[in-house]
Amino acid sequence: MATEALGAQRLTVLDVVGQRLSRRPIAAVVRGYEAPRVLDVGCGHHAGLLVELAPKILRGVGVDRSISADAKRHANLEFFEGEAQPALRSLVELAAEDSFAAARFDVVCLCSVLEHLTAPEEMLALCHALLARRGSLIVNVPTWAGKVALETAAFRLGLSNVASIDDHKMYYSKRDLWPLLVRAGFRPRAIRLRYHKLGLNLFAVAEKG
Repeated sequence: MATEALGAQRLTVLDVVGQRLSRRPIAAVVRGYEAPRVLDVGCGHHAGLLVELAPKILRGVGVDRSISADAKRHANLEFFEGEAQPALRSLVELAAEDSFAAARFDVVCLCSVLEHLTAPEEMLALCHALLARRGSLIVNVPTWAGKVALETAAFRLGLSNVASIDDHKMYYSKRDLWPLLVRAGFRPRAIRLRYHKLGLNLFAVAEKG
């Protein structure tokens, strides 16, 4: 994956717009839970999503390589700094020790992460393990149509972060992502997939049965 947390580098206008467009459907899922506990994997240096949600959630946990001091000031937010998969393995161990209770999450966000992984299966399985019953995993990934737009913006026009786009290992269609979610433990009837951002991104919500 890229060597810095998103936002530790200067965000472009396209980065900011993309983040804002993704937060709206995420917030809609979070609103479906009473006093939700939210885990944001790859939350970014400023943990913008969790900071925005902080007044509306019981507990938020973010994972990324580095987190700003401002984000850490929120009393109901906590952070794990470092590589995502080792951090999630530690959280799974803590959840197991807590007998499936409050250590688990109602919503797990995995946005702009899977495309950076050579083998995303473990990440999805860890997210499934960390969900409470009836909890929802949210995945947002660039599509194959998005590949063309992102690479043009980054490599030719200089409108997006070159290092981040150059680190992409995969782009996704519904046919690419659906079997990964099923193998991670989600049942087909609990998986909803849709294209958004003019087809440049794929947004998935998978509920744990």
